[in-house]
Amino acid sequence: MSEPKPPTPTPGDTYKGWLFKWTNYIKGYQCRWFVLSNGLLSYYRTKAEMGHTCRGTINLATANIAVEDSCNFVISNGGAQTYHLKASSEVERQRWITALELAKAKAVHMQPESDDSGDDCPLPPTSEPGGGARGSEIQSTLRTIGSKVEDLGTCNDLIVKHGSALQRSLSELEGIRSGGDMGEKIKQVAERATLFRITSNAMINECREFFTLAQGHSKRWQKALQAERDQRMRLEETLQQLAKQHNHLERAFRGATVLPSSYSNPAIHNKGKGDASDEDDENEFFDAMQEPAEFITVPADPKFHRRSGSNISGISSSELGMDDQSLDEQSLASNSESPQSLEMEPVRQRRSWIPDKPNYSLNLWSIMRNCIGKELSKIPMPVNFNEPISMLQRLSEDLEYYELLDKAAKCQSSLEQLCYVAAFTVSSYSTTVHRTGKPFNPLLGETFELDRLKECGYRSLCEQVSHHPPAAAHHANSEKGWTLRQEITLASKFRGKYLSIMPLGAIQCLFEKSKNHYTWKKVTTTVHNIIVGKLWIDQSGEIDVVNHKTGDRCHLKFAPYSYFSRDVARKVTGVVTDKEGKAHYVLSGTWDEKMEFSRVMQSSKGENSSEGNQRTVHQTLKAKEIWRKTPLPEGAENMYFFSSLALTLNEPEEGVAPTDSRGRPDQRLMEDGRWDEANAEKQRLEEKQRSTRREREREAAKAPSPEEEADGAEVAAEASPHQDNHQALWFEKIHDPVSGETLHVYKGGYWGAKDDGKWDMCPDIF
Repeated sequence: MSEPKPPTPTPGDTYKGWLFKWTNYIKGYQCRWFVLSNGLLSYYRTKAEMGHTCRGTINLATANIAVEDSCNFVISNGGAQTYHLKASSEVERQRWITALELAKAKAVHMQPESDDSGDDCPLPPTSEPGGGARGSEIQSTLRTIGSKVEDLGTCNDLIVKHGSALQRSLSELEGIRSGGDMGEKIKQVAERATLFRITSNAMINECREFFTLAQGHSKRWQKALQAERDQRMRLEETLQQLAKQHNHLERAFRGATVLPSSYSNPAIHNKGKGDASDEDDENEFFDAMQEPAEFITVPADPKFHRRSGSNISGISSSELGMDDQSLDEQSLASNSESPQSLEMEPVRQRRSWIPDKPNYSLNLWSIMRNCIGKELSKIPMPVNFNEPISMLQRLSEDLEYYELLDKAAKCQSSLEQLCYVAAFTVSSYSTTVHRTGKPFNPLLGETFELDRLKECGYRSLCEQVSHHPPAAAHHANSEKGWTLRQEITLASKFRGKYLSIMPLGAIQCLFEKSKNHYTWKKVTTTVHNIIVGKLWIDQSGEIDVVNHKTGDRCHLKFAPYSYFSRDVARKVTGVVTDKEGKAHYVLSGTWDEKMEFSRVMQSSKGENSSEGNQRTVHQTLKAKEIWRKTPLPEGAENMYFFSSLALTLNEPEEGVAPTDSRGRPDQRLMEDGRWDEANAEKQRLEEKQRSTRREREREAAKAPSPEEEADGAEVAAEASPHQDNHQALWFEKIHDPVSGETLHVYKGGYWGAKDDGKWDMCPDIF
């Protein structure tokens, strides 16, 4: 009865051994090499196969472990996989059962952690005044845990001691009473005692492992805390030095009679001491803020530049006066006006609420693991990943801040107008910061109208003009004298950890009064933490807003998020230049909050950056806010983080086309919270669209002869799966000679058909 002490299985360890596995009724049980590691049980024919051929694997997190008799047990994951196994002895079987149960418990415990967003993970202690108290609290907790583990070790020693005494007593009893039945009973009791000792050892080993991990984490926390304290001390010292330097510079500036040479122009010194002393009390220059961009801005007082002549900024006095007056007085004053506000007739009251988003659980990895490397638009997705609006409605959300284009239409200066157009470009991303849901892919021929003529003076129309590749055309025009048109094709790739969305196609904005024609493209949108963690969105890349009439250009840079960057998150910077490349305005801000612009009075080459590039230093007037994001409505976190405009996009309206997105049934069911029905309806619509496309392909295919027409059309359709004769209903493809782009533009007829209530030409897509 004295057996060698078996290795005790512990959670997380690799447990290996031979087991008999049932194969079939001919071969029966066959010996296989089993390996238990990381919650997975795999088996091989021989040990040599471990490096290249695995015969099968079962995940213990969802498996059921059942004991049949003294040596047999069964592992099943619900029907797809079932292993009938047999050990060489009951003790060996119990060792495997213990190891499997421990591994299953750990796998089940780790599973919800992997699905967590990561928001609740404990962070290292910060360098706050209470940091010492937190450290002592951690040490006290560790001492308590160590005491408990010592108690458990003592209990284990007692279990071993009494178990050995029990075995000796049973051995003596077996020698006295040698009856067969009694001996078998005693043997079973002894084996049970041995198994109890194995389980107890496993429990103690797990506790020791936990204690070791806790000690390791405690050391890391202490190091992090000390690093935070050191960094805080360095920051305090740096701030003290900066405060001293600022005080010294301020005193030196007030007592000086000339401007600092680093920011002054030689023409200033030639004016004489009298002119300089007149401006000492009115002007204040600041140190340039070093940025990782290719330029630096230096704030300057506008009075100084207006009274110092044209040589300071290199701009003629007439140009300076006109542009400054246009920027600071005329345009800002006129842009704040709303001439028709008092005469506006009562308009429809739009909704400000939709049903709350249901809290349905879904295993994301089980759906996305088969999507790696595929085009997003070709992946059948349940509505759980969607938001209850279509991509056409999402495009219409670009008009959230249409007032920027209204103000741009009133500008006298094309450079100033370009600032408003650039701000409008940035504002279209403000609604995406929390919007992690995927819009519905529009059906071919689907449309969406946004008629805000009475409320806002504009109306727009979108149409899905192509299915392979998916492309949507958008046209909006305003009574204030601007027209916006775009054709967007989304190229999307799932990369495992993140999703990249690359919009292809150009956006054009035309102003009726000035005849200015602007074009630009969108930046890349990245959705992070697709598999594990909390989803978050980032915008990165560069945009060139070009005025094709004047040659003016605004170069915008969307800085990608970086954990190590000291800049503000979601930062956007830009410079407005004329056709000669001379800077006139500087824009800065964030794409999720606000943008500011300031007039450039002088530009000069500064010192080289850390990368070796020479940065440009721009002296600018005081920055003015050009755009600020409107706060989300109350309860937006429960309504897909929709803005006030987005809440109204799917509101039912009378008189719209039968192809309008508001009439899409799966989207409506999802908004109402009936997601199961929405999934079924979504599959029906997609299958109907595929059937319609196959029918168009058959019609487009040309048969070689009348006899082969039936077969030839089908063969041609298979040879050219995307040969399609679909023509957009409200848009036509043209080549724009101004921008050189080929795109779909609105050809007219929609609003007339709406007024007449005639929609006979619309296809049945729903």
